[in-house]
Parts: sequence; structure tokens; C-alpha cells
Amino acid sequence: MCDPAAGSGTLVLALAHQVGEGNCTVYTQDRSQKANEFMRLNLILNGQVNSLANVVHDDTLVSPRHLSYDGKSLKTFDYIVSNPPFKADFSASRDLLASEKYGKRFWAGVPKVPAKQPEKMAIYLMFLQHIIDSMKPDAKAAIVVPTGFLTAKSKIESKIRQNMVDSGMLRGVISMPSNIFANTGTNVSIIFLDRSKQYDNALLMDASKLGAKEKIGKNQRTVLSSEEIKRIISTFNASEEQDDFSVIADYDAIKEKRYSFSAGQYFEVKIEYVDLTPEQFHDEVTKRMSSLHDLWSEGDRLQHDIEDQMKAVHFA
Repeated sequence: MCDPAAGSGTLVLALAHQVGEGNCTVYTQDRSQKANEFMRLNLILNGQVNSLANVVHDDTLVSPRHLSYDGKSLKTFDYIVSNPPFKADFSASRDLLASEKYGKRFWAGVPKVPAKQPEKMAIYLMFLQHIIDSMKPDAKAAIVVPTGFLTAKSKIESKIRQNMVDSGMLRGVISMPSNIFANTGTNVSIIFLDRSKQYDNALLMDASKLGAKEKIGKNQRTVLSSEEIKRIISTFNASEEQDDFSVIADYDAIKEKRYSFSAGQYFEVKIEYVDLTPEQFHDEVTKRMSSLHDLWSEGDRLQHDIEDQMKAVHFA
């Protein structure tokens, strides 16, 4: 299993624990030397010393170090998890990454560097493409992305979402509550990919309304209860539809909505009907018309007040 932007390894080690430390080998890469040292320490503490040699300090995008035996292509993995940096300054290597040398790996394109704020380059889009190219034919992946990615209309985002659907590997998407992670206030979602079979639909879940706000230190976080976590997991695993929470979206429907992964766009619109007698209907219409007349009168009064005040304005 692999994480190409591992940091201290929280995600990949959590997955290793679920699979069983003795049943897997961990591969990571990160351009932060400090993060890599923490990663090695965590491997030791988690009994994964056999994976220490696979912790690499280098730039995954420019110099991926986990390669195939012939060294000509990326090593592919059964499981990939990642919470890549959303934005970072890659201005020094941007043109190199956009060159023909990297064209096969970055097939959707390379984002431009914002002129005034190079640190806001959407670098996570590069990691998404790298992860897709690092998946075995039957691999599974879970990637944390900004929620804005789910509906973004720009070329690179659209091409990546289209690839996930057209290749039949989009398993599902979960939109999380705001401030759910300690290291970012950005609204995030988790995309699940699965190449073990060809899917024709995906489970889209809006869990953004779950959780309770808690102040942890100086920051306010959203914390999910154990029941809410169980609800998310069981609903996803069972591919269960719940009103205004989860929906199974057919790939054809996703294509019609320009490959939007936002659950809310696929929820059924429900209209409540109330039986009224003719007298009740007349009373309701009369009441609402009275409210409208009051609003119109208030609007006229405000218009006259504004006109009077404007007349009083003089050029000094």
C-alpha cells in the first residue's frame, strides 16, 4: 500500500492496521524531511520496521522513487490512501511537469501558478493523476480532496472526474463537515476508487451536516460521534440510499450533470401536498395577499425615503 504525500503517515498506517501489519508493506514519499522522520518513527512504533526502507524523502511529482522493476514506469499498488496538499508553491517545477517528459502521468494537465500567490497552486490535482496512474488493475484508493473539486468546471478537474467515471472505477464520494480535520479549515470530501470491477453507478453521500462543534485548543473543530461514524460507514458499505443523505447516482446521470460528484444534485426533490377545503384555500390566499400588500407598502415608503435623502446630497 502507498501514500505519495504521506506526511507523518497517519492515513496509511491506519489502513495498514485495518489490513494487518503483518499482511502488508508500506511505501511512502514526501518532500518534507521532518515529516519523513516522523513517518519512520511511526513505522517503528507500529511494528512496521520491514517498511522503513520504503520511506523516501523526495518530490513525488518531479522524482517519483517507487518505480517498476525496469525503472521505466511507476510502481503500482493494491491500496492507495492520501490526503495530499491542496495548495503549494511548485512554481520552480511547474513548467518541467508540463513538459512532454511528464505528459503520460499528468494526462489531464498541469494547473497554472497564480501570479501573485504562487503558494495557491492547486497541486492536489497533480497528486490525483499520480495516484490514478499508480493503481493496479484491481486496486482501491481513497483520496481527500477539497469539496470544490466535486463540481469545478475548469478543464483539469473536469477531465479527472470524467476519467474516474468513464473508466468505471468511481465507487463513491463522501462530503464531510467543515473543520473536520485539524490541519485545514477547507471543506473536504473523500473520493473512493475501485478498479476491481467495472461500476456503472456511485454512492454519493452528503455528511456535511453531521457532527458537533467543539473548541479544541484555540481552534474550533467539528467532531463526529461514534454513532455518526458508524452511520457513514454502514451506509457506504451497504450502498444504501437515505433521504437527503445518500443517493446511488447512475453514471449516465452523472455524465448528464457534467460529471458533478455533489450528492445534493441527485437528491429527489420532494413537494409536500396539503389538502385544503375551498374556505381554507381562500383564507390562505387572502392572508398571503395581505402580507404582500404590506411588503409593497413598505417598499414604497423606503423608496420615497431614499429619494428624499438623495435630494439632500450636495457636492462639496
